[in-house]
Amino acid sequence: MSPIQAIKADLRAAMNGVASKTIRESGMGYKLVFGVELPRLREIAAGYDADRRLALDLWQEDIRECKMLAIMLYPQEEFDRDIADMWISSLHPEQAELVQLMALDRLSKMSDASELAFLWMADERPLFQLCGFLMVNRLLMQGAQLSPDAEAEFQDQAAATLPSPFLPLRKAVQNALVRLEESKNG
Repeated sequence: MSPIQAIKADLRAAMNGVASKTIRESGMGYKLVFGVELPRLREIAAGYDADRRLALDLWQEDIRECKMLAIMLYPQEEFDRDIADMWISSLHPEQAELVQLMALDRLSKMSDASELAFLWMADERPLFQLCGFLMVNRLLMQGAQLSPDAEAEFQDQAAATLPSPFLPLRKAVQNALVRLEESKNG
């Protein structure tokens, strides 16, 4: 059995029919949804070695949980802007949860995370903006401090982005603004 087949068997065994139906009905745009919750996906991922080829193959599957596992199984030291650009560009706005997972699990751990976050906050594509604000929020949670210039740029980007009709983006901006205030007062 190939690793992909084994992973799909693990996903079938962990399938949550109610969650699967709810996610499918929400129109997230996947061919198949198993409805497996994130903690269980992390358990499944722990049973496999981080592997670039496996992660790339999983990403090609039009299955929600395979894409989530692809993010978890891509080796951190090899995860870079190019792969993030390619993966985020391939997503639909309804798949914002993948951007959230990518920002928190991989992108905020990169050596150039701060630079990338600010670059993407200024991007015109909503999923990239979402990723940028999520990364800033995560970096602030990890104790990062913004210089006065960076804080001014962040505030400008937040003000420009806050009226967005894209709800996940608005929430990310609001959360990052709250986190900035907490980091300044904390």
